Amino acid sequence: MAAVGSVDVELEVMRWLRPRLGPDVVVRDELDNSLLAELPTVQVQRVPAGGDDGIRLDRAFVDVDVYAATRAGAIALAATIRGLLLDALRGSTAGGAVFSRVGTISPPALRPYENTALRRVGATYEIYSHPA
Repeated sequence: MAAVGSVDVELEVMRWLRPRLGPDVVVRDELDNSLLAELPTVQVQRVPAGGDDGIRLDRAFVDVDVYAATRAGAIALAATIRGLLLDALRGSTAGGAVFSRVGTISPPALRPYENTALRRVGATYEIYSHPA
């Protein structure tokens, strides 16, 4: 749960990523049965870690998983996202959020997935935000 008066970091990161990744990349928080037809897909989910100051500042740990048809495609898209988050998200305002600091907890790496018809590369980021 986000801090009182804070923003939904999951939603705002998804909104921020969509125009930067373009119309051919699906960005969502939950996967569904049509995943194979929607590649590449980027899944953004807040994980149960981090914290807040109880007022405005939110420190979220966010998993970003990339699903693609090939290993190379998943790795390349994950690297692009990492660059965007570390270089462009930091200090930006999106929707109702100001992103003050972004760091990598776990860099992009292959993660297992039960469907062998696609590849999954994931990373975990620490994202500080507060309402605009």
